[in-house]
Amino acid sequence: MIPVAWIDGVLQDPSAPAIAPVDHGFTVGDGVFETLEVRKGAAFALTRHLHRLVYSSERMGFKGLDVDLVRRGVEEALAEAGDDATRVRITVTSGHGPMSSVRGEGPLRVVVIVTGGPAPARCRAVRSPWCRNERSAVTGVKSTSYAENAVMAAYAGSKGADETIMANTQGHLCEGTGTNVFLEKDGEVVTPPLASGCLAGITRGLLLEWGARAGVPVRVAAPGELTMSALDEVLRGEAHLAVTSSTRGLQHVEMLDGVELAQGRLLERLSGVYSSAADVDLDPAPPRSK
Repeated sequence: MIPVAWIDGVLQDPSAPAIAPVDHGFTVGDGVFETLEVRKGAAFALTRHLHRLVYSSERMGFKGLDVDLVRRGVEEALAEAGDDATRVRITVTSGHGPMSSVRGEGPLRVVVIVTGGPAPARCRAVRSPWCRNERSAVTGVKSTSYAENAVMAAYAGSKGADETIMANTQGHLCEGTGTNVFLEKDGEVVTPPLASGCLAGITRGLLLEWGARAGVPVRVAAPGELTMSALDEVLRGEAHLAVTSSTRGLQHVEMLDGVELAQGRLLERLSGVYSSAADVDLDPAPPRSK
């Protein structure tokens, strides 16, 4: 059955009312979330996603997140969903709160939704007229406060695209609305550093690890190394562009600002490395803390 809803420990009818009008995740976007791909019936890279969920929760100041409960929710929802499942969404909110920015006393609310349907088949992007604030209070947090991303996604749609690529406040290349970005140029693949304000994407991290292990020249750019002018190089055919996310994997950007783009050979190779490794290791261990 698709979709499947698991809410606070119980499988529920996904069409039934389930959101309290005073839930702070609904009223002010006071929540965090993760979206996971389903591979071979399992939530891909679940442990890494749960680690980031904990990080986001702690950054938001949430207390009492039961990670084992969340893991159980994912497993029970997937078991209920069956073979048609392709995507899992985990949402955690701070629970009931007043009609203001002031947070209530909790408890936290945990919602797991399993859905079907295909992943985005291609990427056509435009440059965003807005920037990402790398000094925001929620930089690096996968927050449900997604209004600016929704505006940018609508802007992309108005231009015949499905993604926007943005700079940070210093004009450095940052990320897409819902993706990380990778550039192939000068015989290597580079991606903006976390200092740019981009999200520490799960797919981004795995591509860096698995790519390096496979001998692909891939690295994190130095702070300030990649400016938005790098996209001009892409338009001139001097560089190549791809986006990454849990649902897209590594995906060639076939069009930028209305200009058709050729695919980079290194990026194509890196995509193959990722797909092969992900098929073998469905729950890669998080990197060790240093």
